[in-house]
Amino acid sequence: MDARLNFLADPTAGKALKHVMSAGRAIRESPLPTATQELVALRVSQINGCAVCIDMHTKEAAAGGEESVRLNLVAAWREATVFTDAERAALELAEEGTRVADAAGGVSDEVWASAAKHYDGEQLTALAVLISFMNMANRLNIITQQPAGDYQPGQFH
Repeated sequence: MDARLNFLADPTAGKALKHVMSAGRAIRESPLPTATQELVALRVSQINGCAVCIDMHTKEAAAGGEESVRLNLVAAWREATVFTDAERAALELAEEGTRVADAAGGVSDEVWASAAKHYDGEQLTALAVLISFMNMANRLNIITQQPAGDYQPGQFH
């Protein structure tokens, strides 16, 4: 499959994506645990069906030492026993924040309160921005049919 657009060759994409990459770096450097960031990025990408982001975040998580069993169970996190309560709260927030059209009220107060029990203000901000960021990245990659499979860990850092 060939991408519809080549972001590296397009001047407008280059101008816009340098800011997107900067935002991604700010999230990566936040106090939100790296494992949580990768699990959330992976779950949002699974929900949206973004193959290139699933490829990227699975490989980044594995390169960071994440266990394959946890990566394989992210899609079924509710039934899996391998996630902490904090990770479960983040994954639930990620799901509600991604499926806003499916949940008439958006993110419920209960889900927000659960995440707030496990993350301080700065971490919660990073989590909300990450969920929004991943939804934007997923949509951009899906619209332009970016191919998956060739990502190398650290490629965009």
